[in-house]
Amino acid sequence: MIQMLHKKGIRSGTLYTLGLGSIAFSFVTWLLSKRFEAAGIDRADRWGLFVGEWAPTFIAMGVALRIEETHRELAGPEGYQTGREQPWEQETVGERTPAGMRH
Repeated sequence: MIQMLHKKGIRSGTLYTLGLGSIAFSFVTWLLSKRFEAAGIDRADRWGLFVGEWAPTFIAMGVALRIEETHRELAGPEGYQTGREQPWEQETVGERTPAGMRH
């Protein structure tokens, strides 16, 4: 799915923007529901939470797209080539593992 979004031209920044926008939209829906609906604060809270749950989805998809973009940039214009070590897989001298240990 992420590759499909990338091929369609959707970029990570777009999804980050949608995530932040949904946070703002969550507040707006909560405020409008609280002021203009007779159902009370409970319904306003539900609206705010419903829309607020979109933000983590958009941001997570933005992160996945960013990873896709980075890997495509590292692979170069010819794309991925099977059987060859990719630039991000190459070991450098003195490279440290996440735990801080040398190879």
